[in-house]
Amino acid sequence: MVSPLVVPRHVAIVMDGNGRWASKRFLPRIAGHRQGLEALRRVVFACTARGIGVLTVFAFSSENWKRPPEEVSGLMNLLAFALAKEVPVLHKEGVRLRIVGAKQHLSERVRDSLAQAENSTAANSRLLLNVCFNYGGRWDVVQAAQTLTKGGQEITEESLSRNLSTAHCADPDLLIRTGGEMRLSNFLLWQAAYSELFFSDVLWPDFDDTALDAALDAYASRERRFGMTSEQLPAASDSVS
Repeated sequence: MVSPLVVPRHVAIVMDGNGRWASKRFLPRIAGHRQGLEALRRVVFACTARGIGVLTVFAFSSENWKRPPEEVSGLMNLLAFALAKEVPVLHKEGVRLRIVGAKQHLSERVRDSLAQAENSTAANSRLLLNVCFNYGGRWDVVQAAQTLTKGGQEITEESLSRNLSTAHCADPDLLIRTGGEMRLSNFLLWQAAYSELFFSDVLWPDFDDTALDAALDAYASRERRFGMTSEQLPAASDSVS
């Protein structure tokens, strides 16, 4: 397992491959999403065991409304099921749940359920789990800019960052995408500016501790320079400490 000295504080994941996992087994796509929920549970527990403080997952993008109506309906039902079944487990494990995304287009029932889930875990501090639902990176930047404009505030990198939907946590150190695709798909576009990227061929429903550790090991082997040279890094580290 990766050394605790180089464990990322914040891991973000594009949970891709549910549909392909189901198709390979001649199952309906929603079966892949159900199995993906099991994978998410495994990864949440794995992150807490490894000392990761924040996990952000891409559960439903603002573009996913374009999918077949039966799949969208199934995902909404799965969300309701997950909230009822998983939130008590998350609470017991000390996980704080935050839902990130545009909520105004969701039904009142769904919004109420999300708010209740957030409130019931608000005091937990072992792991912050951000679930990006009806989320898009471009939407995030636009809504932050609109908030600043309405308030008559200057738009700067700092002010924009403070008004993003993930302003309650630091930017991700490591961004993982499963399923073999190599793109961000409108996920955390601003926040991932200096994230280390790791692309896994493992379909999300099969993602487990071993797959997570492969990503963490890759992260631990990289040099994060943030625009500096390798020679500057020791001096910068000393000045911070």
